[in-house]
Amino acid sequence: MGSYISDPPHPQLYLETPCIPSPELSRIAGCNIYLKLENLQPSGSFKSRGIGHLMSQAFLKSGSSLLGSQPHFYCSSGGNAGLACAEAARTLRQPCDVFVTSLTPSHVVSKLTTLGATAHRVGNSWPEADAACREAMKASPCGVYVPPFDHPLLWEGHATLVDELATLEKKGLLLGSGSFDAIVCNVGGGGLLNGVMEGIERNYGISRGLGRRPVVLALETEGTDSLAASIKAREHVTIPAITSIATSLGAPRVSEMTYQWAQNCGATFFTSHAHAPGEKMGGERTRLVSAVVSDAEAVSACVKFLDDARMLVEIACGATISSAYKAKSLLRPALAPNLDNESWAKLNVVLVVCGGSNISTDMLAVYRAQFQGSHMEDLSVVC
Repeated sequence: MGSYISDPPHPQLYLETPCIPSPELSRIAGCNIYLKLENLQPSGSFKSRGIGHLMSQAFLKSGSSLLGSQPHFYCSSGGNAGLACAEAARTLRQPCDVFVTSLTPSHVVSKLTTLGATAHRVGNSWPEADAACREAMKASPCGVYVPPFDHPLLWEGHATLVDELATLEKKGLLLGSGSFDAIVCNVGGGGLLNGVMEGIERNYGISRGLGRRPVVLALETEGTDSLAASIKAREHVTIPAITSIATSLGAPRVSEMTYQWAQNCGATFFTSHAHAPGEKMGGERTRLVSAVVSDAEAVSACVKFLDDARMLVEIACGATISSAYKAKSLLRPALAPNLDNESWAKLNVVLVVCGGSNISTDMLAVYRAQFQGSHMEDLSVVC
């Protein structure tokens, strides 16, 4: 188990998760695919890292003059951040209110209640739920706002994911190149991506002792593609509406820090129809590539992953996993289009299996039926 606090005075709020090789996805992708299993976090998603870190800091301060009494946590969420907040609050034995949208599945709301949180359904989008959350917090003298993605403490907590990868790399147990050559994750508001970029800087930056920096491939679905829209527009933009079923990625505008990372790294947008020649792996700055997949492709990946890995993950996570199933048209040309087959086979690529609770076998069956024939690949898998 991992904690950001040495000898913590309270229970640990997130876990050090396994990073395992996937023979099935490696065979499909033609390179070494590793799975960073964030779906095993206490809340079921990577959100436990950053939110656990932020809430632990607030809890430690609660006995000081900064707060003066025990905190009451308030979180706005599409589901996963709220569950991370509720799980951490339960562990800390502190109250919390979670504001979700009307689109949040009933089973997620039930989980929030079971964990002891007070759940509120507000509006049809996260910004509406967030506004209600902030307003409610004003009435609480001990209120602590827990943002779902936009706070430095969240990114600091999420960066521990890369710390764990770096530790594994130092042990010399990796296949092929012996180092992690790329990290693939999805993007909603940008909290996870910010943490990955921060983690790379503090572990692979100049004079850090490790090898070249991993390339980062950031995935969104069509209809949640606020990062891709900003990269293409060359300015920080807000998309007009969230139209994807991957509601966990439903932030119409990425955080300011996410856009700053994109600018600082000279991020590029990948499309199979036209893309620039690939840069060399590694370099003095982290290479960041943005790409977008369809809902159908994300659903297809979830169905196949359930069969291949025996793990049920939500559609937002399916966007990340789809990159391996689409290796010839996405993963390889986005990361290293100029590598020969032998060199590509030696690369080690980490897929961040972010997890998520906005899914069930019934929901996946409905999505599978909805997108049957809509550019989905082989769906012979039984849900």
